Amino acid sequence: MLGTILLLLALAKPASPSPAGAASRRAEALKKLLEVFGMEDPPPAPTHSKQPPQYMVDLFNTVANADGVTKNPDILEGNTVRSFLDKTHGEKMRFLFVLSSVGKNEKILTAELHLFRLWPRATEGPKRHHLCQVSVYQVLEQSEPDAPGGKKLLAARLVPLQGSGWEVFAITQAVRDWTEDESSNQGLLVTVQGLGGSPLDPSPLQFASSKDHHESKKPMLVLFTDDGRRGASQPAVSFPGGSRAPRHGSVPPVAGSRRTRSLDRLQPCQRHPLSVDFEEIGWSGWIISPRGYNAYHCKGSCPFPLGENMRPTNHATVQSIINALKLSEGVSSPCCVPDKLYSINLLYFDDDENVVLKQYDDMVAGSCGCH
Repeated sequence: MLGTILLLLALAKPASPSPAGAASRRAEALKKLLEVFGMEDPPPAPTHSKQPPQYMVDLFNTVANADGVTKNPDILEGNTVRSFLDKTHGEKMRFLFVLSSVGKNEKILTAELHLFRLWPRATEGPKRHHLCQVSVYQVLEQSEPDAPGGKKLLAARLVPLQGSGWEVFAITQAVRDWTEDESSNQGLLVTVQGLGGSPLDPSPLQFASSKDHHESKKPMLVLFTDDGRRGASQPAVSFPGGSRAPRHGSVPPVAGSRRTRSLDRLQPCQRHPLSVDFEEIGWSGWIISPRGYNAYHCKGSCPFPLGENMRPTNHATVQSIINALKLSEGVSSPCCVPDKLYSINLLYFDDDENVVLKQYDDMVAGSCGCH
């Protein structure tokens, strides 16, 4: 399917001014390509120079290489990671995350609240506390969360007062409730107490807010989900000769001389570069990483007798013999096709300017064989 789409894109982009038919073919090709990436329409580019959360960038770099090809298939839980920033705009210790972009078919596997703990403020007198208890509640009654039954405890643990960095709390069940019933999402409440349960006023432990701190330290909700799309991708390996073909001349010519086509048939089955450039397609505004990737394609002949270097299946070997000996009419020689496929990862802004990391199976031809 991917090869057909890329061929349509090549047809839709001639060197000379294109007629209306070519523009229509290009639009159809781009629509098909969006379907491959699970979208109906491309998300709009962010209205300003918005920076993605560093956590999401680091996660992408851990999972994928520079071209987005999966290098560590065991990192992600599911195939989608969504990040959401707090929408309360500065209301201390109260957080609200709008989850309208989560698809109805997505299964929530894990949900995490990420809060950045600041260095403690200087206090006078001896320090009585070295630890404090941080509790995260699901708000059930928006008007009176502190009333009996107004909130539900989701997570709690002791946190040292000294130091700074990210604190992560699992709140999976609450997020599952919110995705099933959007009206139940009244937000989260975080409290800081002493070891005996008494409130600390002023609290020596401070978290970065959504209003007063840098984008990279703002409160964030991270969802690990699975949208049900699964293919037969294999773990990626380092490809020989670099990972992406040169940008110019990257899409192979659709047509050529008769001599060129004959030479292609004489060449043995092997893998060739096939670059997909998101800027040329017009998607660079909303895709953060990668800028493109090498899909590769398989081309060449599968002549009799098929050697081990052709990576033939048993069926292809038998078909090759039948074809060579003319034992049956209408039997062609085996075809040169991908026999191993790898997944790629996209880091992008969705319709609500949330940053999403999504993994797509069967996007890169890892090797070719005669089948």
